[in-house]
Amino acid sequence: MLSELPEQSKTVHPVIEIQGLSKCYWSHKRPIDRLLAALFPDKQKGKPFWALSDVSFAVMPGETVGLVGKNGAGKSTLLQLITGILRPTKGKYQVHGRVSALLELGAGFNPEFTGFENARLNASLMGLSKQEFEEALPDIIEFSGLGEFLDRPVKTYSSGMFVRLAFAVAINMQPDVLIIDEALAVGDIRFQSKCFRRLDALKAKGVSILFVTHSTESIIKYCDRAVLIDAGKALHIGEPKDIVQRYMEMMFDSDVTRIDRQVDHAGDVKVGLDPNVDYCKEQPSYNANEERWGDLRAKIFHYELLVNNKPVFQALPGQRICVRFSVAMFEALEGLIFGMTVKLPGGETVYGTNTRLLEQEVRSFKSGEQVQVTFEFDANLLPNDYFISLGVAQDHLDKDNIAIDRRYDMIHMQIDSLGQAKAFGLAELNAQIEVNQ
Repeated sequence: MLSELPEQSKTVHPVIEIQGLSKCYWSHKRPIDRLLAALFPDKQKGKPFWALSDVSFAVMPGETVGLVGKNGAGKSTLLQLITGILRPTKGKYQVHGRVSALLELGAGFNPEFTGFENARLNASLMGLSKQEFEEALPDIIEFSGLGEFLDRPVKTYSSGMFVRLAFAVAINMQPDVLIIDEALAVGDIRFQSKCFRRLDALKAKGVSILFVTHSTESIIKYCDRAVLIDAGKALHIGEPKDIVQRYMEMMFDSDVTRIDRQVDHAGDVKVGLDPNVDYCKEQPSYNANEERWGDLRAKIFHYELLVNNKPVFQALPGQRICVRFSVAMFEALEGLIFGMTVKLPGGETVYGTNTRLLEQEVRSFKSGEQVQVTFEFDANLLPNDYFISLGVAQDHLDKDNIAIDRRYDMIHMQIDSLGQAKAFGLAELNAQIEVNQ
């Protein structure tokens, strides 16, 4: 049974249908065992490794679905199965329409051929006629921006040039389904932005997009749904923000059981507030749709959003903002990191920093202690809605950090213009204009 199909699936057929898709690889101790396994598959004596296990979901026309997960989770294997590069061990899939794929960097390109020759070869393999290719060629040239390099062998290309050509070719193959495997991460920021604008245009034309990325902001901003894959299984399928939340928990959560802890040493605290009460919810700027996770060995239980030492939920461009929050320790803790992030409603990060980045030493804490953390920053922002996230984490050698209490998008801050805005965009750069005759 396909999982979590959108409402539109009642009247529109999926362009990709995946049912119980699985892929198994075998490892053998001796080369002869591999040969015998190939000759006598029913007498397989190797050790199985399921790169993908019983994955089921569907993609609708015009829908963008993102795949997220750790390295080695099975995301690329899934895309290779869908594109026909690999054959499934079990399960089945159907793809309706023309598929254009951008997988491993340089995949499908002959390094001895020129960029132009590779583009023509790919068009031929995709079933485009000579006339269709000629019509697409100007856009391939313009979008890739490679100029005279199109007449050079692609073995001379840098990784950035590779992805420029590959993406320009892929989007011009008149696809019904476009599949992208992390390749855009190689391009520079300007080219990535250009690619996503084109993806939006393709989506508006009804092209379905399935792509792998480690960029959680891209998942939230561009995807209609997302799939969290781990150890070859599709753990969760749903709204991008929910899936990103689960992914971040999986990546940075600790192994400590998440429980609601009580303070045993209330007499030792330094701030006269009960840490078992979440005072954050009483603030006028509190966002009830915050995302919160962590092992809660320490808790953020109070905050203030201040301008000129007065509580606010609105500020003016250029004002000095103070975010002050209280943290209660429920265990003896060391190596703590206190952080803050400012984001747009779409999830894009405007600014973020923490005590580790600022190389600010943080002492160890005893169980029962409370600490007050203050971040101050200049709101050099244009009028808009912004969300502030606060976090407490613990430095970790292997995991980078362990989430103790992360409260994403907890504070809703508005930057107001008090009149007609005199600029557009995001940052307030206080430009001046001088016109001389």
